[in-house]
Amino acid sequence: MTARRQRGGRPRDSRVDDKILQTTRELIDEVGYPALTVDQIAARAGVGKAAIYRRYASKAELAFAATMYDQQPPPLAGTGSLHGDLLSLVRAFHIRMAAPAARQLAPALISEIAVNPELETRFQDTFLAAEQAAFAEIIEQAVARGELAGTVDPAMAHLLLLGSLASALYIIKLPVDDAMVTDLVTAAAAGITALADRHHSDPARANEPR
Repeated sequence: MTARRQRGGRPRDSRVDDKILQTTRELIDEVGYPALTVDQIAARAGVGKAAIYRRYASKAELAFAATMYDQQPPPLAGTGSLHGDLLSLVRAFHIRMAAPAARQLAPALISEIAVNPELETRFQDTFLAAEQAAFAEIIEQAVARGELAGTVDPAMAHLLLLGSLASALYIIKLPVDDAMVTDLVTAAAAGITALADRHHSDPARANEPR
């Protein structure tokens, strides 16, 4: 593993990163997110609290990274269709987002983001940027196949799908199953196609500020 950058720009030891994240996952399973403390994580991982706070701004950010983003992004399935690629990606995210630990900590993270501009920026630049990059690749492949008339802002595709899924899971608290995920993908694919057609027929819209 290569050294990564910590908050402040200095290199950090990826072995320490992995130990912190693994310990966080273990403790969430054992005591639950509300009872989790940074002191517990530091003691079990054998690191100082400062090492944790150099990497993560808060307990919520650390827990979110450990439970949902310590894994590699879901690989693109390459199904040959926009609907199939979106469905494969969103099913993988659904597994992560519907996990009990994620359901516990997502509201806490949302609350922190609302009052912490630094955390909001970090969340946008890391987690959301990685998700949107996956949608961008799916859209590019659909355009290359001729399935879409033109490109679509990946942030819009992300909002249509993962934004809806997050709202269903964490705000409305619906019992989301695979049938609902499939319906969301069908609706989003139709919306993305419509946006591509609209931008293609009116190229000036594709260059509007987003």
